[in-house]
Amino acid sequence: MITPAIDVVERIVFRNRLLVISLFVLATLALLYSATNLRMAAAFTKNIPLAHDYMQTYVKHQKDFAGANSVMVTVTARDGDMFNEEFFTVLRQVHDQLYFIPGVSRSSVQSLYSPGTRFTEVVEDGFSGGPVVPADFQPNENGLARVKSNIGKANIVGRLVANNYNSAMVKASLQEFNPDTGEKLDTLALAGQLEQEIRQQFETDNISIEIIGFSKMIGDVAEGAKSVVLFFAIALVITAIMVYFFSHSLLLTLLPLCCSIMAVIWQLGTLPLLGFGIDPMSVLVPFLVFAIGVSHGVQMINAMGASVAQGISSKEAAQLSFRRLLLPGGIALLSDTIGFLTILSIDIGIIRELAITASVGVAVIILTNLLLLPVLLSYVKFSPKTIKKLSTPSPIALKLWDKIAVCSNLKSGVPVVIIGLSVVLFAIGYWQAGQMRIGSFKPGAPALHADSRYNLDTAFITANYAITTDVMTIIVETDDQACANYQVMSAIDNFQWQVQQVEGVQSAISLASVAKLYNAAFNEGNPKWRLLPRNEAGLVQAISQISTSSGLLNAGCSVMPVYLFLSDHTAETIERVVASVKEAQQQYGADNIAFKLASGPVGVMAATNEAVASAQLPMMLYVYGAVIILCLLSFRSVRATAAVVVPLFLVSTLAQGLMTQLGIGLTVSTLPVIALGVGIGVDYGIYILSTMSEKIRQGVAIQTAYRHALAERGSAVLFTGITLAVGVSTWFVSPLKYQVDMGILLTFMFLVNMLAAVVVLPALAAIFWRNNEQTNRL
Repeated sequence: MITPAIDVVERIVFRNRLLVISLFVLATLALLYSATNLRMAAAFTKNIPLAHDYMQTYVKHQKDFAGANSVMVTVTARDGDMFNEEFFTVLRQVHDQLYFIPGVSRSSVQSLYSPGTRFTEVVEDGFSGGPVVPADFQPNENGLARVKSNIGKANIVGRLVANNYNSAMVKASLQEFNPDTGEKLDTLALAGQLEQEIRQQFETDNISIEIIGFSKMIGDVAEGAKSVVLFFAIALVITAIMVYFFSHSLLLTLLPLCCSIMAVIWQLGTLPLLGFGIDPMSVLVPFLVFAIGVSHGVQMINAMGASVAQGISSKEAAQLSFRRLLLPGGIALLSDTIGFLTILSIDIGIIRELAITASVGVAVIILTNLLLLPVLLSYVKFSPKTIKKLSTPSPIALKLWDKIAVCSNLKSGVPVVIIGLSVVLFAIGYWQAGQMRIGSFKPGAPALHADSRYNLDTAFITANYAITTDVMTIIVETDDQACANYQVMSAIDNFQWQVQQVEGVQSAISLASVAKLYNAAFNEGNPKWRLLPRNEAGLVQAISQISTSSGLLNAGCSVMPVYLFLSDHTAETIERVVASVKEAQQQYGADNIAFKLASGPVGVMAATNEAVASAQLPMMLYVYGAVIILCLLSFRSVRATAAVVVPLFLVSTLAQGLMTQLGIGLTVSTLPVIALGVGIGVDYGIYILSTMSEKIRQGVAIQTAYRHALAERGSAVLFTGITLAVGVSTWFVSPLKYQVDMGILLTFMFLVNMLAAVVVLPALAAIFWRNNEQTNRL
């Protein structure tokens, strides 16, 4: 049934070649125009699993308490401490500038100059206090001495002032919408404002500015992503050179490249029509679409050259190549597309966008490289020299095919050795893959290099402050006015103390811990009274000085967060803290009090890590399920399907083991690479086995069938594997760490999938069809 359908499509296409070309040109021009409306877009909510339990807690209390999307700006004296006129002048300017940047929640801006930053001290008549920086402050000797004294009394060292007094912080939460426009906050524009209007404006020879937060991080990623255009150009040149050496024709080089570029244009032009921008974290996908397109384009040129060498016309050769490659190429690309669509099962916005972006691009290749390309090739006039070079394998290639063909000779024992080695490699890879960590392995932003400005800023703040953006917030939900209930406050205090002992927790703060300080202050500052009063009146007195603006309680005193400031956000630290919190939940939770995970930046990371971990197995099952079903439909053979899928699974397992060895964690950016690698790797096996299957059905010996497949497809398979690997290997010098990681993984998967297809697949075939001389069935 499939062959008649292909014949119908072939007749329609090749009887209307000019119309087909015209339609493609018009569609390309229209989508090129659409692509001019494509904008780089990033949003905090796209990077988090909103359906996760932790994120439900986060969203529920986001309005009352600072969310995970915040920004921290530190003003640092390069030499000496901060108590000088220039420093405080700059600090005030930074505070004011951040306050007026659109998208910043003005009520959340906090620094030494905030009215809410106050100190309290015990005096003979009771309490005395006021703003740390008084309204009449002058940055002279007396004024600076007064502020320094107030800082010590306000207990803000390590929070708003560095431990060594050489730096002070301005921090704020960000809104989801720009109040000036009513539109969603443009994260990248905000990052640019932070850089231009704060760092560049106020950083001097004496003052340095450090800025961290999701918006700044993603802005730095977007800045680094601009280099992707350069890498794309380099890959294009490398690919063009290698295609020319393969085809020995400038025209045959340009046609598959143009069709592959056309696929990228269609992909990018479709995104605005679907209402999408392109995220900095998925900006590499267009290159993958280009690479896959070139891979199938080379197969078409290879088939075309072999057909022309038989003495038929270019049109007839194009039709024959179209018929022979539409099914295996279409199945391979459909496997890629469905494989990418399975990533939609992961409930994280950025991964779903990546899945749609990749799926659209790969689906388009079916049209541009399997339909348009043969139509264009039908007009090519092949010179005798080109025909000879395309149809006559080199002596080196002939010797290579003879040596590789031994992989399918069961009598030689080579297939058994190959399978044995594959089993050993699989065992090693599986063992290593079992140790693969979820999340980041190192402090700082994993998308950026350790020596990037953002990660250096993060390291500085972590080293000099007790708080960073690595905050996990445990939301304590209880009854109204529970802050006057000793049992509730004691449970919170005990919970905080237990979790604070966990390795990786630098400090912690809650209403209970602050209330103890105020209780001591009400008792002449005696440390013996730094405890929670057991009576309601004492508790009310202790918390009376703490306002809702502190973020320690809500208006009804029914929600009281516990803030845990971590030393880093590595997977190991997050897992350890989450496990401790869950243990403490069971110990201190009650009918009227619940300790809920989690808010804050690290709470988001914990939810993301758990979402990635839970999605890993289903995603792989969906990917392989799609590949298996399509292979069964295509080959109608369990053995043939196994011969294609087993090498893929071996390489996927080895890739995960490689991630463990290289310290690459399974994150939002690396998880899709595994699925992408499977989708791309299946092409090699399908092309080789589809050629072998014709001979296998005829009862030809497996070694002969495989030698035939190598002669027809071997050059193209080896060429595409090496070309794609060389293209992505240029990513090794990218300014983006996640692009380097993706480059390493994709280079490995391109090469090893290719090797598995030409070595492991024929070894399996030799075992599966070992009696082929006596059978006529695939």
